[in-house]
Amino acid sequence: MYNVSEINYYWTEIYYHLHLPHKEKITHQVIRILQHIEKNNGIGIGEVATYLNVSHNTASENVKRIIQKGYLQKQRDLSDERKVILCLTDTGKDVLYRNTSLDEEKLKKVLNQFSSKDRQMIEQGFRTLSEGVKKCM
Repeated sequence: MYNVSEINYYWTEIYYHLHLPHKEKITHQVIRILQHIEKNNGIGIGEVATYLNVSHNTASENVKRIIQKGYLQKQRDLSDERKVILCLTDTGKDVLYRNTSLDEEKLKKVLNQFSSKDRQMIEQGFRTLSEGVKKCM
């Protein structure tokens, strides 16, 4: 069997030790918004509001502040000119990467301690978990 608490513990340990240094003062909610927009192409403020379980006005104010920081931009949907969609700017992509990704150099250093077979098993485990999460959501 498996122990969900242990898996969660190991996940947080990995992230704690391997995350990139945070340069910006940025809230968790801003990161969640940026992630949601990155993972779901073509969404607007209404979808952000639904995702965060907040009013349209609250989501709109949050998005407005993120646009002012230069992390997001609004664009017309090419398939429906009436719809405005949100897109990450290059700066927004960089900020999101630094606040959600692992330091690849540190990760390489750790993975190089393992055999080729173990590295493949670790990669396959993460791939399988990622694919399973996408199917469940």
